[in-house]
Amino acid sequence: MHRIVIVGGGAGGLELATRLGNKLGKAGRAHVTLVDRCAVHVWKPLLHEVAAGSLDTHAHEIAYAAHSHWNGFAFVHGEMTGLDRESRRVKIGPTFESEDRDAEVLPSRDLEYDTLVLALGSRTHFFGVPGAEEHAIALDTLEQAEHLRKRLLRVCLRKHAQGTGEADEAVDIAIIGGGATGVELAAELRRMEHTLKQFRLLSGSPRSAMRITLLERGDRVLPALPRRVSDTTRAILEKMSISVRVSTSVTSVRPDSVEVAGGAAIAADITIWAAGIKAPAVLASLEGLTVNHVNQVKVTRSLQSETDGNIFALGDCASCAWTADVLVPPRAQAAHQQAMFLCKALSARIEGRAVGAFTYKDHGSLVSLGSPTAVGSVAGITSTGKFFVEGFVAKLMYAALYRKHLMAVSGLRRTVFGIAAHGLGRLLAPRVKLH
Repeated sequence: MHRIVIVGGGAGGLELATRLGNKLGKAGRAHVTLVDRCAVHVWKPLLHEVAAGSLDTHAHEIAYAAHSHWNGFAFVHGEMTGLDRESRRVKIGPTFESEDRDAEVLPSRDLEYDTLVLALGSRTHFFGVPGAEEHAIALDTLEQAEHLRKRLLRVCLRKHAQGTGEADEAVDIAIIGGGATGVELAAELRRMEHTLKQFRLLSGSPRSAMRITLLERGDRVLPALPRRVSDTTRAILEKMSISVRVSTSVTSVRPDSVEVAGGAAIAADITIWAAGIKAPAVLASLEGLTVNHVNQVKVTRSLQSETDGNIFALGDCASCAWTADVLVPPRAQAAHQQAMFLCKALSARIEGRAVGAFTYKDHGSLVSLGSPTAVGSVAGITSTGKFFVEGFVAKLMYAALYRKHLMAVSGLRRTVFGIAAHGLGRLLAPRVKLH
């Protein structure tokens, strides 16, 4: 059978593997394999909620091994380390028992393919800022989000136990980057603060126990979205007592502070970096594949590599033209559309037909600012093609995006049961995970 290997089980990769497994794998028309370095999938746009403790990861994670069994594809646990294009083999590195790499569980392996799909997503781009990679916490993976949550709890407990006054007990948090991740995290942390006060893990003073500063190099937050969304978002954040500083460039990150252009230092017990992304470095090391300055694979309109027609790329790791001068943005909706296109395209490829060309449609963007608030612009029928939404309606639409992702990979029945189980679980537990 035709061998399709998909590397990366993010929003696009998992959806593509699920669709192909059900369409081709179960029918015996192709052997579909998904490769990922993690054992479970959590939708990346939810990681800010994991970091704030407001999302139960066990209720929202999808185990690749079980999901592959139910949906007609195979799962290989491991990290891609190289590629032999001549013999069509993907090189998979060893799997270890822990992050310390002290005990090897699985050795290095090779996977043969006829069609390879790269869906490795993106990683944080620190732009060479001194101290950023060492002292700032990123939000690329579930492990990083959990690390940030536990670090926040430890700092809050220490400050509350050792502080002698309101000034000593306040926790200083600096978030670098005013894009969707930084904005949503800032709002979610303010929501986390209320629960920590309720359970006496923070000072119950009317003053904010968390001093949150959001730093953005551009002249407004959410620079990729319409100005009205940016202005409304900033007003809501400032109403939450979040300090928003735009046109502010970070020059260095220290263990207890962030230095900005001009020499000023901002105190920070915790620094979070959400300022930019780039594709994984392994893509730049693959011989014969053309990548851009942020390691994204350059692809044609059919999502095929410019240098190898047997290799496709989608999502954040693909450099795909939208218009003559604009690339398809690194958003979950783009990965979803590309997964749907590739499901049809790879089926046609197996049958010897043309794969066609991908066309991206921008359906707008929504940003969550904590319950029950959200803002954004979505596709509409106005003269500009978009309309502005905020408040409860926007929050419902934002929640629907995640439900849509779940239905794409898990089906309607599992999604409905999952929502019901999650709702019952929230009645029996605090709003924020406290351990």
